[in-house]
Amino acid sequence: MDRLKSKIRDIPDFPKPGIIFKDITPLVKDPAALRLAVHQLLFPFLGRDITAVAGMEARGFIFGSLVAWELGLPFIPLRKPGKLPYDVQSVEYDLEYGSATLEAHIDAVNANDRVLVIDDLLATGGTAKASCELIEKLGGTVEACAFVVELDFLEGREKLKNYEVHSLLHY
Repeated sequence: MDRLKSKIRDIPDFPKPGIIFKDITPLVKDPAALRLAVHQLLFPFLGRDITAVAGMEARGFIFGSLVAWELGLPFIPLRKPGKLPYDVQSVEYDLEYGSATLEAHIDAVNANDRVLVIDDLLATGGTAKASCELIEKLGGTVEACAFVVELDFLEGREKLKNYEVHSLLHY
């Protein structure tokens, strides 16, 4: 994991003073590191009865779609409002300052789907929990959640205590 950790760049005071942003751009720029991250994300789930992979906009699309491709499974994009052209189901959730919404097409998940939820980062857990709620609202079951980076000090895992959580890097 040191190889992956060396590809995460710290950006101080972004998006506001006091925050150290974990930038994955160097990781996705390096094909070997990206391949390693994708394989490490999916490895614990090999042989499991997963039928789809979901990723939330925007960086979850990068890792989620690659994991889905590697597993030969459908990818479910969880989008910001107004981005999907068909009938949608949505979940609103609270952020540190305000609220946000995630949407998915109403037919994105089948009733028997067992979904692996993927994102680049687990911070406070709000987006990940909303993603799980949206999958369940659409009739699927969340098999687990997987992240490239987890910011342990923000205790986002606590919001996901009803789900299996797999993270590659911990800060």
